[in-house]
Amino acid sequence: MENKKSPPPRSNPCTLPFAPLPMVAPVITGYYRYTDIFFEWHQALPEEDRSPLKATLTQDAFVHPDHPLHKEGVDGAELYLGTLQNFETRLLLSSAQVEYLRYWLHAMGLTKSLISLPYSDCLLTESSLRHVSPVTFKTKEELKGSLKQIEKNNKRLKGADPMLKTRREIFERVRTLWAEKVGVWCALDFEAWDRDHTMLTEFGWSFVRWIDGQPVEEQGHLIVKEYRHYTNTFVQNNREHFSFGDSEIVNRATFRTRIQNLVADLQRDGPLFLIFHDNNQDIKYLKSPAVNADLPNLNFLLPDAKPTSGVFVLDTSDLFAALEGEGGHNRRSLERVCRHLQYTLLAIKEMASNEPLDMQREKRWPNRTGNTAYPTAPQTGAGVKVKFEAWEEDSDYSDMEGLLPMIDKTKIQADEVQAETPA
Repeated sequence: MENKKSPPPRSNPCTLPFAPLPMVAPVITGYYRYTDIFFEWHQALPEEDRSPLKATLTQDAFVHPDHPLHKEGVDGAELYLGTLQNFETRLLLSSAQVEYLRYWLHAMGLTKSLISLPYSDCLLTESSLRHVSPVTFKTKEELKGSLKQIEKNNKRLKGADPMLKTRREIFERVRTLWAEKVGVWCALDFEAWDRDHTMLTEFGWSFVRWIDGQPVEEQGHLIVKEYRHYTNTFVQNNREHFSFGDSEIVNRATFRTRIQNLVADLQRDGPLFLIFHDNNQDIKYLKSPAVNADLPNLNFLLPDAKPTSGVFVLDTSDLFAALEGEGGHNRRSLERVCRHLQYTLLAIKEMASNEPLDMQREKRWPNRTGNTAYPTAPQTGAGVKVKFEAWEEDSDYSDMEGLLPMIDKTKIQADEVQAETPA
């Protein structure tokens, strides 16, 4: 009688013979909750198939560079963060990842046949999700920590302001579109004489586009010759403080033509994402007789899928409000946002190219939300709002707050006094 043996249990998941297999990647048809795959899937399998699957799904194994689901060029394990229709978030695996995992286990001889898929009721389709974006974990500690953070944030967001929920969804869409490396992302800013807003005095731009997957950036600044000596009465003049190259002095006709040509050129290579901070006034300037830029089909809603054309408006004030957990109609001025994330295009890059919103907020401002920040309103959405200290709102505070470790201004001032005191 043939002696059949089931695969032996493996105490160390990294001893599995991890190896990539050549195959056409399965199409993503939906997503599974990470917790369903991690805790429930193996329980529905025959005894002999449980150990290999459990070993492959351990958090140690997931982040190992030889794991079968490891994606080339990604430092760590790539999973997905999904937003449900009720705005709660879940950590997910794609159906393609689950399909490949069962295929790999069988091809490596760890299971006698292809193991069964999880119950169909566990599959989340597009209609179940508002948004899905990739997320990477380099260590098992990051993976475990994210699960706890997701659970906390879901509780804190119950009863949150609808505006905050909408902003959070926009934030994740921006992250996904940025990761696609598609189109051109351009920050624009006009300045007008504060006594007559039809007199545009200057225009600055900064954009990034991708060539062969690599970012290429360009900046520029135009000053209108005829209005060069007009100075503001009520707001600060900054035309002599352009920090990204040389300013050009041009006449009004050239000013108009240069902006029209710039906007037209930026739309030639796929979608154009126009970045503003509180966009109403700058869009009026673009459409005004002084500029008259051609902007057909201007979209204020971001697409669900990667677009191939179109012009889309992004507002850093909404994105930063999402990051700091601000709902309602409260949005920070550009000066205050820059204090925390620097300039407009840099602000977009910092937010769009980093972790999902809640992970990013906790990394920038650890332990500054929830009951610590708002002990009297834990269930109103204020539980995800960052509490900034008064000195952090000071105009002398470093622009890099939130991107670098917290600066102890008291200690710095004391050190300066000590350095100036004669021995």
